Amino acid sequence: MASRPNKPRYATRLNAFKPLAEGRGIEGMIEAAGRVEGMNAADLNFPDHFASHSPAKMTEILGNNGLALNGVAMRYYSEPVFAVGAFTNPDSGIRQKAIDLTKQGIDALAEMGGGVLTLWMGQDGFDYALQCDYARVWDDTIDALHRVASHNPQMDVAIEYKPNEPRAYALMPDMGTTLLAIKEASAPNLGVTIDFAHVLYANEMPAHAAYLAHRHAKIMGVHLNDGYGKRDDGLMAGTVHPVATIELFMQLSRIEYDGVIYFDTFPDHSGMNPVEEARSNIAIAERLRTLAEELLQDANLAELMDKQNAALTQRLIAQKLYGGIA
Repeated sequence: MASRPNKPRYATRLNAFKPLAEGRGIEGMIEAAGRVEGMNAADLNFPDHFASHSPAKMTEILGNNGLALNGVAMRYYSEPVFAVGAFTNPDSGIRQKAIDLTKQGIDALAEMGGGVLTLWMGQDGFDYALQCDYARVWDDTIDALHRVASHNPQMDVAIEYKPNEPRAYALMPDMGTTLLAIKEASAPNLGVTIDFAHVLYANEMPAHAAYLAHRHAKIMGVHLNDGYGKRDDGLMAGTVHPVATIELFMQLSRIEYDGVIYFDTFPDHSGMNPVEEARSNIAIAERLRTLAEELLQDANLAELMDKQNAALTQRLIAQKLYGGIA
């Protein structure tokens, strides 16, 4: 078994803490997140989370609340001109604006000592047949990926794919397409962020997606949440698909993933207390990760998997989860 090289750190979606920020913006959100025991990292959105504070000030605010910076996530929705596309925009000047904004995000990340810039390219896609030239938007995106990744080769740049939303069809909808783009962009610091709910939404199995990402590129981030596969639900980790979550943790352990587990969940969408929701995320993740490590050492499970005996593997896992099963 590949043992965990370090105790995992946990990060959270800071916007989930808006209800507790008391009108104090990102500083209030960070202070609220800092109340969660075991939460010791955070991701910041660029440029919106930097609207009132410099990178140096953001580092200070995080540190004062017991949080380290994990990474920076690009957000292009702050610019109305990006609605029809950031890297795929038909206007070359707007495409350049998106690339320049992304480079600024990388510079902020480097200044703060973070490790990964996450690209969620929700605006890059299409809504209708005969809306765009697929070759052009693909080539423009590959060019943009190469250029932003080359801006600072010391910083990891990760693609967080998602099938759709806000566009009807995303240009990077699944693991296969994402890995193809990474191969064509040909930058050693370009990889994948796996979002559990996005993977379900793409009709993929999370552990299988993680295996492919590790085999053909690099996993640079893991967004843990859950959902029903019909949309990006952002539910608490392990609440709908506990077995698939365990299997993902097993795969991450096999490849010795030692990065941060980021809870990309939406307590604010249903009026939940974000501090208690975050505590539940950590508690459930810790329990399921412990079970995953125990299962990695179980020779009986390995033998049953070699035979693809699903009836008995599921019984064995159920015994671990619920007990009382012979």
